[in-house]
Amino acid sequence: MRRDSRLSRMLHVLIHMDRFGGAMTSDMIARMLDTNPVVVRRTMAGLRDAGYVRSEKGHGGGWVIIRPLSEITFLDIHNALGNPSIFAMGVAVEHPECLVEQAVNAALGSSFDAAEQLLLERFASVTLADLASDVDQRWPTEPDGKWTGPGSIFEHLPKSKDSE
Repeated sequence: MRRDSRLSRMLHVLIHMDRFGGAMTSDMIARMLDTNPVVVRRTMAGLRDAGYVRSEKGHGGGWVIIRPLSEITFLDIHNALGNPSIFAMGVAVEHPECLVEQAVNAALGSSFDAAEQLLLERFASVTLADLASDVDQRWPTEPDGKWTGPGSIFEHLPKSKDSE
């Protein structure tokens, strides 16, 4: 079964974008995520429409974050992505007249609803700044706050014009 990893991937992208310090093209982001730039543009459009990023045109253009990480929660990004389903599990609907299936679906449905509500409340309490702080503790940084070392996106991408 295919999982929807857009939330995880966009959180990943947004933290890298913040630390990159300049516009990141759809091609750069696509290379980082091992996907197609069209997929990146489509996904980033939801974040743009919600007011978290903007697209800069022309030479040196690309996607930039326009809100501080401290003002963006996991729930904000989840919502900007169209509220993707939290659970891959679901209830059976093959025999809706079956009383056992009805009871199972009622029990599972209320459990799924409660778990989803709890998770969304947690998403609302965690900001991208919280996530970036955790990452910063794991990674050595330059004095300007940009990451260095193995695994850094900066090993594989051209420097932004601001960092030259």
